[in-house]
Amino acid sequence: MTGPYPESSQSPAELALDPEMLARELAQELLGDPLDELDSAELAAADVAAECDLGLAWLDGSHEERMQGLRIFCEYRDPRAPAKLLPLLEASCPIIRMSAVYALGRNPDLQALTPLLQLLQNDSNGYVRKAVAWSLSSYPDAPVMNPLIRALETDIAAVRLWAASSLADAGATGLAKADQAAGQLLLALKIDSEPVVRSNSAWSLGRLYADLVEPRQKEVVDSLLNAMLNDADLAVRDEARLALEQLESPEILERLQTLVDEGLLA
Repeated sequence: MTGPYPESSQSPAELALDPEMLARELAQELLGDPLDELDSAELAAADVAAECDLGLAWLDGSHEERMQGLRIFCEYRDPRAPAKLLPLLEASCPIIRMSAVYALGRNPDLQALTPLLQLLQNDSNGYVRKAVAWSLSSYPDAPVMNPLIRALETDIAAVRLWAASSLADAGATGLAKADQAAGQLLLALKIDSEPVVRSNSAWSLGRLYADLVEPRQKEVVDSLLNAMLNDADLAVRDEARLALEQLESPEILERLQTLVDEGLLA
């Protein structure tokens, strides 16, 4: 099984000493490697069901077994999983809490919403809050907009970058929500000190564009053009350009071509 945890000879206690490594591996897995998705698609349904049965049993086991069970539910969905995952949000080990949060992103359940929001606001571990910011994208119809905005405004960069991404999902559920999310993302694109947060904000603005009314759409286009031309970071400039190109607007594409013809854009 390809799981979200690195293959390692380290014990869970040793892994707990390096949450950054584990968080990085989890993030890479959850971003979705197409090859991993193909491997998963090839598994027979019976094999997946057997994996999940084993995972459920492990979640009731020792610390090491719980870690193995969490690996399974960070990858697979099973309607039986949330009931086992919810108590782990209160675990003393931050690695367990973080992994349970990611698993509840894969296996969303509305009963998890309140404890997830509490973790986003109160958990002292940044990796746990980062996991919550990612997982809340799986709860777009729930009242997650204001908590995500607060995280984008005030939390550490690792949390802000996922809050910016999840706001695209939260904002895609209605015009008013889209406008609220876009307003905060426009501000982050302009003033956030971290390039990765500005980059994710540009990406999310591109996703929200179709859900916005025309005045806000113009503001988004102008801000993305400004970021594309003037941001100090190349990755942000590239993401802003990609967001504009993916709007597939003839007028916007013509503006981009004009900038190329004028030598202002490569």
